[in-house]
Amino acid sequence: MKKQLIYLFFVISSFSFAQKADSIKSTFAAKLFELRSLQTEVFYSKKEADRMAANKDFIKTIESIAVSQKSLDFPFDSLKEISTLSPKNKKFKLITWNIHKDDETHLFFGFLLVNNSKRVKKGFMKYETINNYEFFKLVDKSGSVKNPETYIGTPDKWFGMLYLDIIECEDYYTLIAWDGNDKLIQRKFIDVLYFKSDGTPIFGKDAFKFPKKNPKRLMFEYSSDVTMSLKYDDKSGRIVYSHLGPREEGTVMDGLPQYYGPDGSFDSMIQRKGKWVVAEDVDARNEKNKNDKADKPDPNKQTPIFVPK
Repeated sequence: MKKQLIYLFFVISSFSFAQKADSIKSTFAAKLFELRSLQTEVFYSKKEADRMAANKDFIKTIESIAVSQKSLDFPFDSLKEISTLSPKNKKFKLITWNIHKDDETHLFFGFLLVNNSKRVKKGFMKYETINNYEFFKLVDKSGSVKNPETYIGTPDKWFGMLYLDIIECEDYYTLIAWDGNDKLIQRKFIDVLYFKSDGTPIFGKDAFKFPKKNPKRLMFEYSSDVTMSLKYDDKSGRIVYSHLGPREEGTVMDGLPQYYGPDGSFDSMIQRKGKWVVAEDVDARNEKNKNDKADKPDPNKQTPIFVPK
């Protein structure tokens, strides 16, 4: 009789677990369908008012998912119009997107889902997982920031941008991002995300050794008419980026980013003692090491309109 009761309990428990799993899958499928329907309006509506109205519902739907720790398993990356990044250690999911306005500026939105769960030792060969999950809505405050490179912000005071890639460093995460800015100037960033001892996420950190300044993130400004390359090469461990210059050096165009573009050469940054350090003009000056099998970016694929004299 005892064995029968144990068996019955096992069957009921398994059935209950299966039902719960099916319920989660069903909820995920419904939410995913809702988000896919909304994103068509958010990103492709002709009227700005319609895009903004749909975006409010888009945010509410993501927030309804994010309240649960199960959201860490939600297939956000199947939504092609938003960016979803997660490090290899699965510490968090970083979700960002942008909406273009009729004046050709951009608004940025996002969520940060953080898994702070810990495995704690409870005795000899015994461990217990303590679940600790938080989510943060990213609130773009970039419009009030005078100097983006020195700004440090929390999720509710975030300098908005669209994150495209993530690099795991020793005690922080490096993020490569884009900002359409306006009709004259666009920007790319090397941003930093780290977590304080109490779990608070912070954007911006003293993680760069850069000549003549002490930035918390790096900003590259250039003409909206051209394309700049900014990529991480995991084979060499370098961030490689286009060298920017004015259309005509020694003229009034110097210092005006709307006249800047790639000149066909490249610089890079590498990690030394926990900081990103600049290595200028990697194409012209650095001999290719036998251990560096990384291909150099092709200048012809950059549309380098501006060629400094």
